[in-house]
Amino acid sequence: MKANYYEILGVDRSASEQEIRDRFRRLARENHPDRYRGPDKGEAERKFQTLTEAVNVLTNPDKRRQHDATLTSGASRGTVDFAQISKAYLAKGVKAYKDGDMRGAYENFDLAAKHHSQDAKAFHYLALAAARIPGHVRQSVTAIESAVQREPMNAVYLKDAGLICKRAGLVAKAERYLEEASKWDASNVEVQTALAELRETKETGKGGFSIFGKR
Repeated sequence: MKANYYEILGVDRSASEQEIRDRFRRLARENHPDRYRGPDKGEAERKFQTLTEAVNVLTNPDKRRQHDATLTSGASRGTVDFAQISKAYLAKGVKAYKDGDMRGAYENFDLAAKHHSQDAKAFHYLALAAARIPGHVRQSVTAIESAVQREPMNAVYLKDAGLICKRAGLVAKAERYLEEASKWDASNVEVQTALAELRETKETGKGGFSIFGKR
């Protein structure tokens, strides 16, 4: 069975050849076997070979058309373990986040979410990284709401949804998420403080928020 090479590279089916090559270069640097320090070098080599096979097919017009036809006909994804691929991207994202590389973290968390669309953790991390990148307000809100949709009783996700919406100026949503978070974690000082600030803002009619803090 054929694997979905678009998903392996983390690109859309409409991606241009240049976009595919650029993505491959980035993934090749990150996943090259020479940089692997784990116990199973063979697995690293197989993963790199899969990436190479994907770019070779998608940058060849004839092979790409044939691959697209296979996907359109409803062929299976094959034996590729997308959950494991997502987990690898998640780990890379966490490392980039800890290193202060928010854009690198964002890209890896985005790939993790694309490879495992039901993983709430990937969307949560994606939201946290986006919140620290100028101009990514909408992406941050969308990602955290995706995390909450997948785990609606997760107090941490609800709290962060409230804080992100609050900072984005989405007062009604922020209050709703924070109130829900309070139901599951009533002693959380951060939640109670944010709720108090929101209610004070509503009462006084003053204030305003952006993703980077109070305006």
